[in-house]
Amino acid sequence: MKTQKRFTSLICLAGIGAALAILHGCSGDSADNADAASAPANIQAAWVEMGDGNQAIARVITNYTLPSGTTDANAVCPILMVNGAQSRMTLRAGPATVPLRTTASDPADSKPSDFPVSVCEAVLPAAAQQASVSGQTLPLPKEEPQRVIVLADTGCRLKKADNAWQPCGDGTAWPFASVAATAASMNPDLVLHIGDYHYRENACPSDVAGCQGSPWGYGWDTWKADLFKPAAALMAKAPWVMVRGNHEECARAGQGWMRFLDTRAYADGRSCNTPANDDAGNYSDPYAVSLGRGSQVIVFDSSKAGKTALKTTDAQFAFYQKQFQAVAALAAKAGMTNTVFTNHHPILAFAPVAGSTPAPGNLALQSAMTSLYPQAYYPPGVQVALHGHVHDFQAINFASGHPATIVSGNAGDNLDVALPDPLPAKAQPAPGTTVDSITHHSSFGFMLMERRAAPATGWSFKAYTTAGKLLATCLQAGTALSCDKIGFLTP
Repeated sequence: MKTQKRFTSLICLAGIGAALAILHGCSGDSADNADAASAPANIQAAWVEMGDGNQAIARVITNYTLPSGTTDANAVCPILMVNGAQSRMTLRAGPATVPLRTTASDPADSKPSDFPVSVCEAVLPAAAQQASVSGQTLPLPKEEPQRVIVLADTGCRLKKADNAWQPCGDGTAWPFASVAATAASMNPDLVLHIGDYHYRENACPSDVAGCQGSPWGYGWDTWKADLFKPAAALMAKAPWVMVRGNHEECARAGQGWMRFLDTRAYADGRSCNTPANDDAGNYSDPYAVSLGRGSQVIVFDSSKAGKTALKTTDAQFAFYQKQFQAVAALAAKAGMTNTVFTNHHPILAFAPVAGSTPAPGNLALQSAMTSLYPQAYYPPGVQVALHGHVHDFQAINFASGHPATIVSGNAGDNLDVALPDPLPAKAQPAPGTTVDSITHHSSFGFMLMERRAAPATGWSFKAYTTAGKLLATCLQAGTALSCDKIGFLTP
């Protein structure tokens, strides 16, 4: 190893050509600096996420600081090894303390967002068979993933407006680390997170014992505590598909979303740093990730969807119309026979209300959808819809022919009350829908999608507890969902 380092230093100092220099980890700095940027101690998180067209993106968060006088900003990034070849990752966003902007909280309960870290990235080639950074092996996408972990609403809630102070240090009250460890032990090929990664918005009060010392606000320390530290084992196991939740809209944790998780190029105009640019930052075009054999996941950004129906004159109405037209085009793509639609807000599912009839699905999205597809809601080709936002598990099959709907929003944040069992006779998630059956529970856990063996098509959806106890198995065939247990599930 020492011989290799001396050889690399000679190459770098000799300046014998850009291609060879990049191959050996040089980018205008000395080999010592290149080694420093790649030191494992600097790497705070490393993962792979899937973007539009199955583009696999390697991301790294590093606390390495460039030596004074270094002119190449990319030199802060570590060396990426792919199939034995070396190249330096590209800087996505450097360190910054973002001035306090308008947030979902009162100014007195907010603070500037501090990001004392750099985010680096690199697109992995389709031919990649092995990839690593700083000695850490990165998981690579599979052409036909067989096992997909599905989870959402994972952060620890600290919110003054709701007087909600979840005990973030209590692994039972906030079990996301255990959920992630159990899910990682199942050796998934892909992870699908359906939004709301970040919940620690306000400072824990001095008289609340369970959350003392927790970071809060929208900076790196909170993102690390809510996502990157507890999910490290699961991020090391498989690539992730990242769906944006309402907690990642611009007035909340949007700054971190854009720096860390958004799959598009980072741009100041979409950074969520300036409220004047929120109309650009709060919306993004849907895209598809192929799962092979005619199956795909469509990723839809509903982070800014409100709770009320939209007027046809609303700018948001026109935007969501355009987005669902894009969904229709993706679902109609040649060769696609099984489209799984994902967005954070449930559309044809329920929101539990303590002591009352459950509330319907998201009215804002429904209003835009019915303007295009009256009664059908979804465009042709959508077979199943997956959501978070409601903190429970629901698997719904419709007698009215609508796509089967699953909510899996129970992986960490405070749970919602249980839905009534049985449902009230007139309960429906949207006008024109008729529920044939519902399987549900309100305990912590996650879901596993498994590809059904030929000649069957579609997926099985298995609901698990935090510890990995199987609660129910639902089999998909087209838009229908058949579960082995019906009604309320007791862990």
